[in-house]
Amino acid sequence: MANKLQRLLLCLAVICIHLLAASAVNAPSKVTDNPADQLVAALNNNRSAHHLPALYDNPGLACIALQYIKAYQGNCDAVGGPHAKKPEDSAFAETFAPNCGVQPSSLTQITGRFLGCQSKYVAPDIAFSQLLMKNSKSLDILYSKNHTEVGAAVSGSDGGAPYFWCVLFSNGKSNSSFTLEGGVAKVSKPGCFSGAGDVCNSAKGRFQSDHFWSWLIGILAVFGFAFGL
Repeated sequence: MANKLQRLLLCLAVICIHLLAASAVNAPSKVTDNPADQLVAALNNNRSAHHLPALYDNPGLACIALQYIKAYQGNCDAVGGPHAKKPEDSAFAETFAPNCGVQPSSLTQITGRFLGCQSKYVAPDIAFSQLLMKNSKSLDILYSKNHTEVGAAVSGSDGGAPYFWCVLFSNGKSNSSFTLEGGVAKVSKPGCFSGAGDVCNSAKGRFQSDHFWSWLIGILAVFGFAFGL
């Protein structure tokens, strides 16, 4: 009887530890858990370090950046290199804007873009510094004074490799460009876009899912030990 009581107490203690760990992993996340938001933060921090103004994170432009990624249909080979392609300019008004709920009449000039793709997911700051900042031309785009707003998107984060990273720049006005119908961008999965106040699990989502199953298996194992199952 004493042994069973000790096992039960041990079981309860382990369960408490697992619950605390799970709550730490699954605690309500801030917007910074969105890798697209983190990408914009890295970009603006870099601009600020060079005494340039931070760019307005426009959710309408960011949603269009995600549509821009989707136009590649997962073809990583079409990003850079001899087989590089890019969507037609007409796609912005005809496809990207309607898919995001952006009023086509509010589209403004795209003054620059970054696009990268690879098979391995990396942290947003690493993607910014190593994947998107490729050469002096990339720095010219980053430090251009023509930009007033930015939108970033990350795709593949919920659906697996390849992982696309896209940043679009514009010279529009924050209160009148890339205007969203109803004030909210349409959510389009898989993928994340910045500026919408939305938490996006990214690669971490799969880690949390794996953590949950290991947590559950651990709990069942503890019960089995406690009650001799």
